Order: sequence, then structure tokens, then C-alpha cells
Amino acid sequence: MARVVVVTGASAGVGRATVEAFAKRGWDVGLLARGHERLERAAEAVRGLGRRACAVPTDVADAEAVERAAADIEAALGPIDVWVNNAMATAFAPVSALTADEFRRGTEVTYLGQVHGTMAALRRMRLRNRGTIVNIGSALSYRPVPLQSVYCAAKFAVRGFTDALRSEILHDGLDVHLTMVHLPAMNTPQFDWALNKMSKRPQPVPPIFQPEVAARAVVFAATHRRREVWVGFPTVKAILANKLAPGLLDHYLAKTGYSGQLTDEPKPPDAPANLFEPAVGDWAAHGRFDRRARDTSWEMWTSRHRDALAAATVLLGALGVWRLAEGRRGLRPNR
Repeated sequence: MARVVVVTGASAGVGRATVEAFAKRGWDVGLLARGHERLERAAEAVRGLGRRACAVPTDVADAEAVERAAADIEAALGPIDVWVNNAMATAFAPVSALTADEFRRGTEVTYLGQVHGTMAALRRMRLRNRGTIVNIGSALSYRPVPLQSVYCAAKFAVRGFTDALRSEILHDGLDVHLTMVHLPAMNTPQFDWALNKMSKRPQPVPPIFQPEVAARAVVFAATHRRREVWVGFPTVKAILANKLAPGLLDHYLAKTGYSGQLTDEPKPPDAPANLFEPAVGDWAAHGRFDRRARDTSWEMWTSRHRDALAAATVLLGALGVWRLAEGRRGLRPNR
């Protein structure tokens, strides 16, 4: 029997890449997103790869809608083995330019959307005592940046929710795995359709990675027992640097955080904004930064192969100790 995965935010960006990554590996896919046409195109991509797809137009900010979608997917495809909480919506602006409704909406989608998805998945996985839930975090789950307070706050909340729930799952003795994947800057449509209150077009802070890098990390997290997966060396740097010198980073980002996230291009007068409604357009996995984006991650490779690398490190260490011991014996005078 084929395994079943559900992906939220499945119609574009990392979600779209994740949908295809699972389908290529033989999974049937349940797809949740708001945009009907894009969602159906993503489902057709799954079917084109020879797998079954069940697309359910859903706003993840609506808990009841998420629950209904989970029921529909299980009725169509069978028991859900993996649930990936990927949907997000945000705004690029300083706090002083944002409204309470914009904060509320970004929080409902990016944070509560993951809560709603987790609750729907866990409700089913608890009964079967199996399954995996993958929550999508970010380097910004650990180190916030200016102009992205909506997104950063939501991702911090996701991390707190995930860690609290993980302890509850352990307490209950459930064989349900809960993991987070923390992403670096990604080449997705986020930087074309997110609400932007700045005068310039936004950009991810380089180095930028293709969404397929994130998708491979999500598949890996779904099929391996890792507490967290950090994707890309920039994510590692951001997390560790914030642990060591958060105050220094505050001042550094005060000087560079605006210019580093904005291009020299003026914002188009008809720029879309998908915070409250889906953006119109033929968006898919990639954004407009293909020429600058990397399609591999050295750090992700090492994470996937950590056991082999650990064994190699131990072997090399043992070899070094042996050679050092041999060298010392060779220096001893003859007796």
C-alpha cells in the first residue's frame, strides 16, 4: 500500500516542490492551499508522476476547514502517514507601518495554520499510534530580522508549540514523530506576492537556495528520526551566532537588515499581496531568483549522512591516534 502525505501551502513555493518530491518517491499526496487553480495544477503534477492526488482548497487559518480536509483526504487516499505544515503568509514592513489585522492574519496562517494541521494529523495518528508531523521553521525561528516581524514572531511561536507538544507526545508514550525543518533564504514566490509596504521590491538575503533543496530536507525529516533539520550553512550560522552574540546581531541587522532585504527595483504599482486573499497568477515552486539560487546544500548533505560522517570521523581520529603513538615509539631510544 502506498504511503500518504499531506502538504499545506501545496500550490507554490516550498510546498509545491515538496509535493513533487514526495510523489517522485512513490507517495500519494493530499494537497491543501487557498488558490484553486494552482492547487489543481500541483495535483496534476502528482498524477503525472503516477501517484494519486487529493486536492482540497483550504484556508489553514480555519481549523474546521483543516479538519474537514483531513477527513476528505483519508477518505480518498487512506490513512495519513505524514503531515507537512508548510503554509505561510506574511508582510514586509516595519512594525510602525503594519495594522493589527495584518498581524492577526499573518499569525493565523503561519502559526495557527501549523497548529490546526498538527491537531488534525495528531487526532488520527494518535488512534493508530504511528505517523510523522513535519513543521516548517526557519533560521528566523531563532534569529529575527527587521521588516519581517509578522513572519519571525509566527515562526518563533511554531517552535515553542512544537517543543511543548513533543514533550507531551513523549509523556503519552506515542510512536508519533514530531520534527521541524529550519530553512534558509529560498527562491520562492513569497518575495513577489507577499504584502509589501516598502517602496522597493523585497529579496531573500543571499545565499539563496532553490525550493527543491528544502523539499529534499522535508522528505528526509519525514523519513528519519531527527528532532530538527537545519538546511543550509546560513541557517546554522544564524542559529549559532544568535546564541553567542544576540546583542551584536541586533546592531548589525539595524545597519544592514533593511538594505539586505530590498532590491534597487521600485515596487510595481500593481504588486500582488496574498495576505488576505490568494494572489492571482501562474505561480509554481520558483521565484524570480533562479540565476542566484543554489540547488544543493553542503550542510544538508552532511545532515543526511551524519551517521556515516560520524563513523568516518571516529575512524580518522583512531587512525590519527595510532599514527601519533607509532611516531612516539619510533622516537624512543634503543635499549
